[in-house]
Amino acid sequence: MKIGLFFGSFNPVHVGHLIIGQAVLNETDLEQVWLVVTPQNPFKQKKNLLGEYDRYRMVELATEENPRMQPSNVEFMLPKPSYTIDTLSHLAETMPSYEFSLIMGEDNLAHFHKWKNYEAILKYYRIFCYPRLGSEDNGHWERYPQVQRFELPYLDISATRIRRLVAEEKDVRYMVPAGAYEYLVRERFYAD
Repeated sequence: MKIGLFFGSFNPVHVGHLIIGQAVLNETDLEQVWLVVTPQNPFKQKKNLLGEYDRYRMVELATEENPRMQPSNVEFMLPKPSYTIDTLSHLAETMPSYEFSLIMGEDNLAHFHKWKNYEAILKYYRIFCYPRLGSEDNGHWERYPQVQRFELPYLDISATRIRRLVAEEKDVRYMVPAGAYEYLVRERFYAD
């Protein structure tokens, strides 16, 4: 089975994440997309980061109606901080009949050379990359010609913006998938 791994904090998951997941399913030969909830991104601070199990639950609720998209908590059991190559290696070892690929935004190409063992990722895994608003190319596509670009409408939705709106007591119901939105409101996440 061909699986696309879409890593993120999902703090919180929002409709943009699901649109990206569906777009890559529509435009590639991937059979499923797993939204991998990252407990701790080595490039981001933990400030304002909701607990990993609550973020996982929101992804679970957001994807429950689409059998081709599902949450993954694989990184919860791995050493922290989470490095993509370690997760990919773990999955390849424990699920050898699956073919894993990486899904990421083009803003990651700017610092991809700083990722742990990025050469191994390029060598052994396919990478599908989507455009990001505000990202400048600066030759990144030429530097990584094996990265496959897929088209996507630009979306100006971010988890940072959603958290800010919730803190300001604004409604984010159409930015966050219904089940995840109800959970977010019920638990009063990001309200303080």
